[in-house]
Amino acid sequence: MDVNIQKYLAFVKTVECGSFTSAAEILSYSQSGISRMINDLEKEWNVSLLERGKGGVKLTSDGLKLLPYAQNVCNEYLKLQMQVSELNGLHSGLIRIGTFSSVATHWLPKVIKKFQSDYPGIDYELLLGDYTEIENWILEGRVDCGFLRLPANAELETSFLEQDKLLVVLPETHPLADCDRFPVNALCDYPFMLLEKGAKAEISEIFEKCNLAPKIHFTTWDDYAIMSMVESGLGISILPQLILRRIPYRIIIKELDVPAYRNIGLAMRSKKNTSLAVKKFLEYLPYRYD
Repeated sequence: MDVNIQKYLAFVKTVECGSFTSAAEILSYSQSGISRMINDLEKEWNVSLLERGKGGVKLTSDGLKLLPYAQNVCNEYLKLQMQVSELNGLHSGLIRIGTFSSVATHWLPKVIKKFQSDYPGIDYELLLGDYTEIENWILEGRVDCGFLRLPANAELETSFLEQDKLLVVLPETHPLADCDRFPVNALCDYPFMLLEKGAKAEISEIFEKCNLAPKIHFTTWDDYAIMSMVESGLGISILPQLILRRIPYRIIIKELDVPAYRNIGLAMRSKKNTSLAVKKFLEYLPYRYD
């Protein structure tokens, strides 16, 4: 890899990760090596890019102005590498995927295992985030494709994959643990743990649709934190069925008496213009059910 590209990647990854240590782990360099490359950039450009502190690093005003250009160079370099890989067949390449935890846990390992058995030279980069973050990563070119809740941003090309039921999770000692279906109106009667981050997601939409005002005691985008709190009797929640497969928690799972779902899809900026590796990867998605 060109030395300057290495420096730009070091700069971009350090900003994304918020620390030299995390960037070094991702790029397989030493922490001192990452720090040295960024110092070299600062000397070459005669600017200060990052402020170093105990809590990590953050961009200076000059760094903020220059970051988009460094990101563009890195993205164009990756595109170049993908085109070279296509000319040489799928012997090497990188697929960058934006995803949320349930897909990363229950779909992607099987898909990647199958794909890797046929194309062992392909590497993968997974970025975990919420729906809004993943949309932005796709639009910015940070990832090649991403799993999202549909409908998504109109600028993206999307493909429907599966309808995922939303289910109520209760502590084993809950008064309605033996009910056939959980009454949607009863969601307001108990402390509620909300799975959400940033923009309103499907669970808040259930409340709006049914004109409910739940007693929200805790909000997070961590499915497993919610399950642990429910198991401890701190409240109830609603989680997607996909994340509730093979769970280690002692909780009760119930369907709502008013069924609710989320539609999971895959999105990208342009399927026509994506790399051969990504196009081939998309063909393996049906194996998520194996």
